[in-house]
Amino acid sequence: MIKNIFVILLLLGLTGCETMPLENIAPTVPSLTRASGGTPHRVQVGQTLWKISKVYNVDIDEILSLNHLTEESSIEVGQMLLIPEHSKMQSLSIKIDGGDFIWPLKGRIISNFGANFRNLVNKGINIQAVNGADVVASRSGRVVFLASNLGNFGKTIIIDHGDGLRSVYSRLAEIFVRSGEEIQKGAIIGKAGSSARDKNIYLHFEIRKGALPQNPLFYLL
Repeated sequence: MIKNIFVILLLLGLTGCETMPLENIAPTVPSLTRASGGTPHRVQVGQTLWKISKVYNVDIDEILSLNHLTEESSIEVGQMLLIPEHSKMQSLSIKIDGGDFIWPLKGRIISNFGANFRNLVNKGINIQAVNGADVVASRSGRVVFLASNLGNFGKTIIIDHGDGLRSVYSRLAEIFVRSGEEIQKGAIIGKAGSSARDKNIYLHFEIRKGALPQNPLFYLL
């Protein structure tokens, strides 16, 4: 019964992810003073928004709200961000135990998070690929879902990372993992492919916090 409920929720969550290409939306940065209610932080090389949130022990959504950024925004090296003043800063050289997300596939993004097409919203990113290209686990975790044909998403894998975050890999040509298997970051989990309804070759990749889709670009190094 629980498994059936999970599959239904998954299908509802994935519905509406077919999109058209959309250029990155330039972020809007407010005046960076303590009077604005935050502490300034300059984005450094190798820092993702997720890593910055861990450094300051605040939620990504708090940083987005304080900086008037949307979930579709992107951040760049050198950009100044305001961090909520209630945060407790840890070492900027903090090492999240294997926690960084890496790209599951090297390729051009052909559809960004939040792109709209025919009133449908992309809940991840679509990464262009050649047929049969290796797809790797973006982060270590346990395989909690496998599907050999999830409608327009084709073969799909979901990995639970144990801290409320999950990564989703869809439109695979092959799957090399088993349900319940513990997977290490960077391990090959499948091959890029297409789906029965759409023969274009690309990987649909999502990061979810609970059931809520996140912008993968906030997490990927």
